[in-house]
Amino acid sequence: MCDLLCALPTATGGPTLFAKNSDRPAQEVQLVEWFPSHMDIATTAATHVSIAAHPHATLGILGSRPAWGWGLEHGVNTAGVAAGNATIYTTLDPRPFPDALTGMDLVRLALERSATAAAAVDTIRHLLATAGQGGSCHEGSRRPSWSSFLVADATSAFVVETSGADCAVEAVDRVRVISNRTTISAFDAEHRHPGQPVADLVDPRLRASRAVVSAEPVTVRSLQRHLASHDGGVGGWTICMHVEGPEHSEATTSSMVAELPVHGPPIAHVLVGSPCAGTYRRIQVEAPPH
Repeated sequence: MCDLLCALPTATGGPTLFAKNSDRPAQEVQLVEWFPSHMDIATTAATHVSIAAHPHATLGILGSRPAWGWGLEHGVNTAGVAAGNATIYTTLDPRPFPDALTGMDLVRLALERSATAAAAVDTIRHLLATAGQGGSCHEGSRRPSWSSFLVADATSAFVVETSGADCAVEAVDRVRVISNRTTISAFDAEHRHPGQPVADLVDPRLRASRAVVSAEPVTVRSLQRHLASHDGGVGGWTICMHVEGPEHSEATTSSMVAELPVHGPPIAHVLVGSPCAGTYRRIQVEAPPH
């Protein structure tokens, strides 16, 4: 489970803002790390598979990942592109598909290889077509899924929704939010899983997020308050998530709000754990001095 929001400069009166809560198994460790620019010689080893290396040096990234995996739940690169993903389910069952790139792998690869949000979309589409999507996104169990993505830079943002190798892309006009369901109208009509309980577990969070970005100007503080809130559901299925039970536990394990200015380095406000109980750390995203 995850919730993502973005607001372009027309809605903030300042830089583009991108925000995400990463909801994962409650006991899973998530790490916020700096990934410096590098050059892979022949292949890039992702979570389950290796793919052909990028022909150029990668961009540096500040990102958050589950400790067991390679891919990122969300991050910001030195070019000022932010990206994150959310699990979605469609009429296409992901379980029979072989291991390939996970949604988190695609987030990291898009940030490593893309200097604009539009380029990040192209990277995701290219990798879906050439390397494919598949494999578990959880340690110790096989729980594959498809992904939706929100990518943003200083002047633009896009939603990408996938079902296997199929995808749809929608440009953001002013503000946008996504969560754990298909939201692009035509793609939703064709691919939405009829048995997914979106009305109870997802739609209340979407409504809460839409209310936040509709209250302009959208600010870093308003997004942080939202990510720390217990709005949007019952039984712990809230924006800051706390779901406990013998068969399933889910909690917000990492959170980020990113400022993506036209000029100057991006700023990431990052937090590990529950936003309702923590404090965001402000980090300027740029390559460290030698």
